[in-house]
Amino acid sequence: MTIRVVLVDDHAIVRTGLKAVLAEAPEIDVVGEASGGYEAVDLLTRTAADVVVMDLSMSEGDGLTATREITAAGDGTRVLVLTMHAEEAYLEAVLEAGASGYLGKANADRDLVEAVHAVARGEIFVQPTAARVLAQGARRRDEQATERARYERLTDREREVMRLIAEGYTAPEIGEQLAISPKTVDTYKQRVNDKLGLTHRADYVKLALKLGLLQAPTA
Repeated sequence: MTIRVVLVDDHAIVRTGLKAVLAEAPEIDVVGEASGGYEAVDLLTRTAADVVVMDLSMSEGDGLTATREITAAGDGTRVLVLTMHAEEAYLEAVLEAGASGYLGKANADRDLVEAVHAVARGEIFVQPTAARVLAQGARRRDEQATERARYERLTDREREVMRLIAEGYTAPEIGEQLAISPKTVDTYKQRVNDKLGLTHRADYVKLALKLGLLQAPTA
């Protein structure tokens, strides 16, 4: 059975190299090319494909958005992401978008044919390191859920005090903002410390950033 493949990458020389690799497998037929996500989605309305080999970072429509649109169409076309980005950066997002595989460009000459075959069979193709990356992601989500649950146990006033401490305000400044005494602020702070296991202001900042209560500095 012939596997129909569409290549999506904004560098023509890369697509030429990928075609050369896939040409070694006579059962794989490259039926189309696109230089960006928008073009890929449009192409697939006119060209039937079994597998789309998709880059992620492209100026004319990113690969992640295109992957979501292609897999949401429900016509059986599967997406294999082929990218220079490390798995730690995008693997989870790629799989959540509906892709069936993730392969680094550095391994394309060795693993691309195998990856296309696996994805065409309906399998998930990832590198051996993917299990570690996914496990780390799951652990981070579990930790964040636990911290969120603990945070939800705080009273509204304790949350206000926690946020203001994380933002760098002193007890007198917080007291002035909330119309309470500095001593009362210290009492709330101690309650927050006891409930969340915090000690230093740095702990407040880290937790507030993790919970999305603060914006990370851009400079």
